[in-house]
Amino acid sequence: MTRAFQGLPGEPDWIALRELVPAASAPLALAGEFAQRYGDRPVLLATVLPGAVPAMSRVDGQVLLALQRHVQSGDVSRDLAVALECALAVEPGQPVAVPALPGPGPRLQDVLDPRPLDVTVHEGFEFWLEDPAAADAAVTATLQQANASIFPTVRLAAAPAAYWCRVPDKSHLRWVLPQTEDEALAGLARLAALGDLGLGEGTRFAGMFRAHGLLIPVWDLPRPVPGPDWEEPLAAFAKRYDEAVASTEPLTAAQRRARQGLIGRQLTLR
Repeated sequence: MTRAFQGLPGEPDWIALRELVPAASAPLALAGEFAQRYGDRPVLLATVLPGAVPAMSRVDGQVLLALQRHVQSGDVSRDLAVALECALAVEPGQPVAVPALPGPGPRLQDVLDPRPLDVTVHEGFEFWLEDPAAADAAVTATLQQANASIFPTVRLAAAPAAYWCRVPDKSHLRWVLPQTEDEALAGLARLAALGDLGLGEGTRFAGMFRAHGLLIPVWDLPRPVPGPDWEEPLAAFAKRYDEAVASTEPLTAAQRRARQGLIGRQLTLR
């Protein structure tokens, strides 16, 4: 399905945690028959789990559900709901077996309490463990290897689902826009026609991704400048963007050309 997370509060955050963020978590709450069946069993959404497994059931009873995994069908929301149900059904501490093709059934929108994600970005994957201090040498080595793969990442407050990250040769800012693709493109085109897509000196609008039906613009930033320093430039851009999206005027010829140029720089993540 194109918009796997449509209908969940904070849809852009779900997409960001699946596609952009290396290490983050957010508590989830069950609803409906799942809440009746499993009570207040704690569930933690994770960007990724050891070995890219779909889910884990810890000895303390907490279930960890991974957004980033290898095997999946065409409906990410259904895949995640099945993984969650399989993890809830096993005894705490036991391995979780998840079918690769789940078949028809409830989706995340059917089994979760509709509340926004309370996202925590982590510097490492220690949140996988109940007691990191008690980990043996093998687990510690695995954790260190996983942590070494993480690029520094900061969730910015100036706009929902906006993340700064630093990679070896530069820094990026990526923002999952909440509007439909057509609305977002029109807003960006209005700004592009004015030459107003940048975030300030030394920045460059690099293009866009399309992921799960929403657009994610990407900016290249000066590498040395830390993430929190981009709060003000992003807030200023978000204000301009919101005004552009709110406009009901038809696109001008220049804005239509800018829109076509933006489409030509667009990639799709599936």
